[in-house]
Amino acid sequence: MPWPRRRKDYGRVLPSHQWQGISRTRRAWNALKWWLGAALIGGLCWYYFADVGRIGPAAMPPGPSERIDAQFTRCGAGRAENCVVDGDTIKLGARTVRVIGIDAPEIHPARCAEEQAKGDKAVEYLLGLVNAGPFTLAGPYPPVHDQFGRELRHLLRARADGSVQSMADEMVAAGMARPYLNGSRNPWCYAQ
Repeated sequence: MPWPRRRKDYGRVLPSHQWQGISRTRRAWNALKWWLGAALIGGLCWYYFADVGRIGPAAMPPGPSERIDAQFTRCGAGRAENCVVDGDTIKLGARTVRVIGIDAPEIHPARCAEEQAKGDKAVEYLLGLVNAGPFTLAGPYPPVHDQFGRELRHLLRARADGSVQSMADEMVAAGMARPYLNGSRNPWCYAQ
């Protein structure tokens, strides 16, 4: 009897991906996505913890660099040729250089007495670092400037064992500055 007509595959069992209402591609993705998430989290942890606390370069960067062999003072009301402005900025003649990778407390104007005290300590610490001997200004070439017109540079010193001392790393390790790579900054004043 021609009526009702049945399809040729009538009575066959459907494959599991069809009777569940999920395509093969979707099932494969569901099985794979938690592995991808775990791999992403593992990769981020490895990237973050691989060189914790390192802000400056681990070796002297290739390309042009400038050796600085001068005595520095603290910048004040008078004009100084080579001086430390604050915990993350120095002056070299007419040039103003900001240390890449750190944010130090402000001293002019400070937002509170606590920030002023921390800023003064940071200035003295950086002054000690730059006066400890010759160092190298290194960074991108041609020089990159921030929104205030300051050159962005690494302050590095080669050690006798061949390693490199980054003044940014020293400032962070001593608690005189925080890591900073542009963006919003946390305040140095704390409500008590």
